[in-house]
Amino acid sequence: MDSSQLLGITTFTYLFSTILYVALLVFKAPRLGFFATLFTVIAWLIQTAGLALRWVESYQMGIGHAPLTNMYESVVFFSWTIIILYLLIEWKFKTKIIGAFAIPFAFLAMAYASFAGEINKTISPLVPALQSNWLIAHVVTCFIGYAAFAVAAGLGIMYLIRSRSTTSVLPPLDVLDEITHKTMVFGFIWLSAGIITGAIWANSAWGTYWSWDPKETWSLITWFFYAITLHARYTRGWAGTRVAVLAILGFLSVIFTYYGVNFLLSGLHSYGSA
Repeated sequence: MDSSQLLGITTFTYLFSTILYVALLVFKAPRLGFFATLFTVIAWLIQTAGLALRWVESYQMGIGHAPLTNMYESVVFFSWTIIILYLLIEWKFKTKIIGAFAIPFAFLAMAYASFAGEINKTISPLVPALQSNWLIAHVVTCFIGYAAFAVAAGLGIMYLIRSRSTTSVLPPLDVLDEITHKTMVFGFIWLSAGIITGAIWANSAWGTYWSWDPKETWSLITWFFYAITLHARYTRGWAGTRVAVLAILGFLSVIFTYYGVNFLLSGLHSYGSA
């Protein structure tokens, strides 16, 4: 069995986990929560094995690099990071229902990676710009931030639904607001680290820390969006519906920074669409 088969299994297992979490939300059956978490953990372990095997396969091909270097691999890693962050939140706050709003992001990412025809799924040699020791540091820090913002967007959707419903299945509004805020702070810290490591990498690869490449520009726009949102919470007390909406809008900026720039705008990061 090769890495692509393991990652294909992961996609369908995340779909099953999504169905279980949604069923938990709809039917209010606590037992479903146990099985939803169980299958999520199993899928994450399979995905971890798939990523590790893809890394080994690259060495067997004489290429030898981390599976983080093209759109396919980054989407898979994005999904992987969403799951581990969600599981930590579930364990920390003892609230499984969040999975109905977080796990679908991981499934959709894997579905896109598995079935999108425009994505090259082959293991390819690194282009010169990627041949740097900063590769793993930059990609990992960025995608931890992206994953946190994805979960925050799911929490924002939960908050908006809860604010317009009397259902007791969803956590109280103050709890959702707190988790959303903490998740956004966590993502902001890691995105900041990603931009810093990216600047160091850029100086190593292109001789300049910042070149206003479209990817760099949109990363900075996204960073300022979350910086302003968090600053407004501390200084003006923004919370509740306002922050929930901003969490969703912020993630749309993340998606464009991550995906849209690669396919719609040309620049130094255009290799990422491969």
